[in-house]
Parts: sequence; structure tokens; C-alpha cells
Amino acid sequence: MIKKGIGRQIVMHYFIVVFLALMLVEVVFLFAMRAYYYDTIYNMLSSYINVTVRSAQIVSTGNSEREYLNNMMDRLKRPDAELQILDGKGKVLISSSGFKSDKPVQTSDIPQALASGSIAKWIGRQATTGEPVMAVTTTLQQGGGQIYLARFVTSIEKVNQRLTAITLFSMAVIAVVLVIVLIVGIGLANSIVRPINNIIAVSAQMAKGRFDVRVEGDYRYELGEMGSTLNYMAEEIVRSNQIKDDFISSISHELRTPLTSIKGWSETLDSGGYDPEETKLGMGIISKETQRLIGLVEELLDFSKLQQNEMKLTMERVELKDLLKEIILNVWAKAELKQVQLRIEAENDSFAVYGDANRLKQVFLNIVDNAVKFSHENSLIVLHLAREDGWVRASVRDSGIGIDEENLKRVKDRFFQVNTQGGGTGLGLAITQQLVELHEGEIEMASELGVGTTVTVKLPLLDEELPQLQEAEAEEDGSPENAGPDAGESSENEKKQ
Repeated sequence: MIKKGIGRQIVMHYFIVVFLALMLVEVVFLFAMRAYYYDTIYNMLSSYINVTVRSAQIVSTGNSEREYLNNMMDRLKRPDAELQILDGKGKVLISSSGFKSDKPVQTSDIPQALASGSIAKWIGRQATTGEPVMAVTTTLQQGGGQIYLARFVTSIEKVNQRLTAITLFSMAVIAVVLVIVLIVGIGLANSIVRPINNIIAVSAQMAKGRFDVRVEGDYRYELGEMGSTLNYMAEEIVRSNQIKDDFISSISHELRTPLTSIKGWSETLDSGGYDPEETKLGMGIISKETQRLIGLVEELLDFSKLQQNEMKLTMERVELKDLLKEIILNVWAKAELKQVQLRIEAENDSFAVYGDANRLKQVFLNIVDNAVKFSHENSLIVLHLAREDGWVRASVRDSGIGIDEENLKRVKDRFFQVNTQGGGTGLGLAITQQLVELHEGEIEMASELGVGTTVTVKLPLLDEELPQLQEAEAEEDGSPENAGPDAGESSENEKKQ
């Protein structure tokens, strides 16, 4: 007995479908066999009637009733069927078996033959013996116009026995087929249920926190995809846990360092006895470390808002060229320490977009700050602005240490840091990407280890800039469409002069 579950359902459904199909075929087959055997007997008798009865009537014309009946009996009787000659009311006048019934025959073939004048058939049981028979009846007409009926009655008991044997044999075949179907169905169900049970067992262990287990086995189709997906999920959970642990370790260090400095200088200044220069130095360190703490906390708050879709933007017209100039001023001191040059390259004067100025400044400040952080001394960082099919492409290109291909795929993941010793939360680029997406833009990164990195931000060009851009392109192409009216006026003026 198969226990309850998907395996049992598969076997039962498979079994029921095959069983119903076989039963339908069995019924159609038996009806066809019965019709074949019965039609064979009927066709044989009807052919005999068509040939023999008609010729016998011609030869027997002009005889008396008794002679006519005896003559027809001699000519028409068959060894394999009883011949009865009846009158128009169904009374048996003469029979080849010698048996005369007092009661008239009342089967349906009698009125059918009289009404149609052709051959009629009846299948049923003999009233006296209960034996299954087939009766084939036709009309006879004596020369004087008297109507008689020739009724051939043949037993179909052997045919029915044959049909019964065929039925039993076909039922045995069906039983064997159903047993095979049941065996195959159980094997099919096990081939599906066994992998599912394995996957369920692995899932149960993962639910208990064991993410080192994996779905083993080379499963195909959807089951293979399910197992691969579960394994991938476990790997991602392990990776996320590792990233989370690294983040907690990193952020703990990042918070502890400034807090230690603040605490140390606070206690030192509280003890007194220091000159103004030393006090000023201590207060500067406290202010700097406080600002650093505020930056870390704000980054965490921004990430939390973005994750919960609570980030609200103040949208307005923003000129990216001016924004990048402000960012250069903000990172100038840090770049000066490494003797890194910052340069803006712009193909036009105006690169207006619709966005939140503060958040866009946060985006580019993060990108430029990273470029400075990972650039070599005495190197150059280029901030390039260009228009492209209704977009503004702002690229930040450095010639720093670069990122290898493996880390480049993960660099925008939250909490991920290429260099864990470099400080920070690992949220900068994750926040940057989400802010760009909130502005309906895209961010792309290309990097080569030891060569440098290029980060490109694509933002939709402000609608009011599009007509100006089209006019500028038309002027550059020398389009007659723009030059036509002016050219006409100028030629008219020349003629007047």
C-alpha cells in the first residue's frame, strides 16, 4: 500500500486514466465483435433468402396451399436453421423441426417483414426453450395472392459463448496491463517523490540553520532547477551572513575608533593644564571624529530609508556641470594630499536634469571620493559630461588600482568591500545605485586591475533641454530647414541694395 502523499496521487491518477481508457476500448471492441458475428449470421441468411426464396417462389407458382407449403419447405430448409412458414397473423403453418406452436409468433420481425415486404431481423430468446436465437423473416406470395412468411431461426448460443470467451480473455489482458501500469506508475512516482523528499530533507536542515548542506543528485527538468535554486539560495545566505559579519566587524571598528579619540581627548581636556594650541588641536580632533560618526550614521539611515522605500526626493532643475564643480571643491583638500588632479571635460555648457540636487551630489561625491581614495599619487581623475539620445552621461575615470572581474560583479552589493581594511560600511555604492535608479537613471562600471576604473551615471536629460539640443545639432549639420527663411531674407536684402 502506498502511503498518502504526492506519490499516491500520481499512481492513482495514472492508474485511473489508463483504466478508463482501457474500459472504453474494451466496450467498443466487444460491441464491434458482437456486431461482426451477428452481422455475419444475418448476411449469410439474407443472402440465402435473396437467392433461394425468390427462385423457389417462381417454381412453386400455381400449386395448392398444402403442396405450396411442402414444396417451399423442401426447397428452403437449411440444416443450420429452423425454417418456419407462417401466415399473415404469425401462426406457424409448417416447421422444419416438426414442432407446431399453438400460439402465434409475436416477435418484431413479423410486422416489419409484412410492412416493408423485405427482410426483417429479430434477436432474442426462444419463448419455449429460452435459447438465444436470431430470426430472419421474409414474405412469400403464392400465385393466387396469398401472403406467407418464411422465418429462419438459428441458435446464437455458440456465438455468445465465443463472445464471452473473448470478453474474459480481453479482461485478463486488461488486468495484466493494469498491473504493469501500477508497477510502472509506482516507479514513476518514486522517481519524482524521492528527489522531492531529498529536497524537503535538505530544506528542513537549512531551516534549522545548517546552510552547509546541499541537494545532492543530478536531477533533471523542474526538479533539477528546484535543487539548483535551493543550493544557490543556501550559498547566497552563507555569503550574506559572511557579509553581515564583516559589516558588523567593520562598522564596530569604524565606530570605536572615533569614539576612542573623542573619549581620550575629552578626558585629556577635562583634566586641564594645557596651552591654547593643544586645546585647539584636541577640539579639532573631537569635531573631526564627530563629523565622521555623523557621516556613518547618515549612511546607515539612508540605506534603511531606501530599503523601506521611504526616501523622499525634492525634485528640481539641476545643472550637472555646476554640481561637479562643487564636488571638486569638496574633495580638493583630500586630492591635494595625494597630489591628484581633478578635471572636468564637457562637450556643452548645459547639462540640466530633473532631480534632487542633494541626493545627486551625494551620488557623485561618493563616486569621486572613491576615485581619489583608490588613485595613485600624481595621477589624474577626469569627470566627463556628454549628451546621448536624450540622456546625460556623467563619467568619472581614474587611473588607480582598479578592480578585478570577480569583485567588479559584487562591488555594488550591500555591505561588500573590496578592501576591508580601507574602512567604511560597504554601503556607498549600494546607496548610490538606488539613488540613481530613483532618478530613473542607470549606473555602469568598467574596471581593469592595475589600469583604473570608469564609473558612468546616465540620467534623463531635462525636457526643456531637448529642443535646444536638436536645434544645435541642426545648425552643426547646416540643415536647409533652419537656414531657409534667413537665407531668403538675406538674398532679398542684397537685391534691394
